[in-house]
Amino acid sequence: MEAIIFCGIQATGKSTFYVERFFNSHVRISLDLLCTRYRENLFLHACLESQQPFVIDNTNVTKAERAKYVTHAKTAKYQVICYYFQSKIADALERNAKRIGKTKIPVPGVKGTFNRLEIPTIDEGFDQMYYVEITNMGFQVNGWQDEI
Repeated sequence: MEAIIFCGIQATGKSTFYVERFFNSHVRISLDLLCTRYRENLFLHACLESQQPFVIDNTNVTKAERAKYVTHAKTAKYQVICYYFQSKIADALERNAKRIGKTKIPVPGVKGTFNRLEIPTIDEGFDQMYYVEITNMGFQVNGWQDEI
């Protein structure tokens, strides 16, 4: 089974990437949808108990935020994969400005998330890691290198 953890600031394409790549195969666990950590935990544990592949579609910008998911998934014998969504802050703010309604994040929120960003590392327990970048051709996924 696969546990996929997305990591990246807002407006870097995480949810769109999920729809394009994992919609038909993995449950999406997202605070944007579930609204509370309690509900998120219910979904997470339901996936773990039923051996259902899942994607954590949150910003997960700190090692501590990612650790909870990695620990639970490893305990349940999942392969844990990290997709890090690379973006310049200016590009993310530009994409965010085009959003409407609740999907638009206040600029200080995006900048605050960027300031807390800790680039993920393989020693966090990931079995595989990838960089995801938005290009004119869509998403470009590259294998992990320890240096960006």
